[in-house]
Amino acid sequence: MKKVVALLRDYFGVSQQEARGMFVLLLFTGLLLLLPVAYRLFVPDQVPDTSEADRRQLDSLVALLEVDKTVSEDRDANRPGRYEPAVASEKAERFAFNPNAIDAGSWQRLGAPRWLAERIVRYRSKGGRFRQKEDLLKIYDFSPEFYAELEPYIQLAAESRADKPYEHRERYARKKDLGDKPYPSGRPTYSGERLAKPVLQPFDINTADTTDLIKLRGIGSKLAGRIIKFRDGLGGFVSADQYAEVFGLDSLALEELNKYGRVLSPVKKLAINTATAEELDRHVYLSKRQAEIIVNYRAQHGPFVSPESLRTIRVLDAKTIERLKPYLEF
Repeated sequence: MKKVVALLRDYFGVSQQEARGMFVLLLFTGLLLLLPVAYRLFVPDQVPDTSEADRRQLDSLVALLEVDKTVSEDRDANRPGRYEPAVASEKAERFAFNPNAIDAGSWQRLGAPRWLAERIVRYRSKGGRFRQKEDLLKIYDFSPEFYAELEPYIQLAAESRADKPYEHRERYARKKDLGDKPYPSGRPTYSGERLAKPVLQPFDINTADTTDLIKLRGIGSKLAGRIIKFRDGLGGFVSADQYAEVFGLDSLALEELNKYGRVLSPVKKLAINTATAEELDRHVYLSKRQAEIIVNYRAQHGPFVSPESLRTIRVLDAKTIERLKPYLEF
C-alpha cells in the first residue's frame, strides 16, 4: 500500500495525504466495478414461475404485437415518399407513351404507384408540361430508377397550339407591356395568306427589362422578374453560365436565354474596402454573416489589396472568392 501511495504522490505531484485519498478512491471504484461480476457468480439466476393463465395472456400480447407490426409494414409500403411499383415488375407493361397525354390508369399500367400517377396528372392539369424526357424527374418522388426503366419508351410529340392552354395569357401580357401593340414595329406584314412573325433579335442581358425577357419561350412575367432581381443582386451577369443559377429555369428557358441573351455591358463593381455590411449582404454571393466578418476583418487588419487577400477569411472558400472576383473593386 505504501509503495502505491508513494507512486501516486510522485507521479501526480501531490501531497502524502492527497495520494492516500486517491488510493482509497481507486480501491473503492475497483470494488464497485467487480460487484456485478461477483453477484452473477454467487447469486444463481431465478426463473419466475409463470402460471398457465399468465402464459396465455403473454401469448395473446405477442400475437397482437405481430399483427400491429404487419399493419405498420403495409402502411409504410403504401406511404408516398419512395418508389414502390403498383404491380410486380414482371407484370408491369412497357409501351411507347407521351407523358403529356396518358391518364393515371396508363401510368399505373407502366408500374407507377397510384399516388405518383395522380400527382403527375395534377401537375399537367395546372398547366405543367414535359418538354424533355428529363423533365419527369422534376415530379416530386419520381425515382431515377423508375425513370431509367421508362426512358426508352417516352415519346414527346412536337407541341401544337392546342397543347399550350396558357399561351393566350402570355400574348396578352406582352401586348400590354408594349402599349397595346402586339408587335414593337406595328402590325406584321401580310404575305399571301400568312402573317409574317416578328423575328427575335439577341439583346444585352444586363440592360434588358421584363418586356424583353417574356418574349422568350418558357419565360413568363413572374420568371422574368426573378431573372431581373437575380441580375440586380449580382450587379450584372459576367457569363451566360450564370443563367443556370436562377431558381426555376427549366431546359427550354435556359436554351432561349443562351440563344438570345448576350453579356455586353460591364457589371457594377462592389467597393470591398468601403462598402458597409448591409451593402455587401445585398450581393447574391454573400450571406449576412460573411458580410459582417469581412467588415470586421477589414477594420482590424486594414484594407484588402487583391482577391487573394480575402483567402485569410475562413468563412470565404476558394469557390466563393473566385465567383466574387469580377465584382470586386479594390
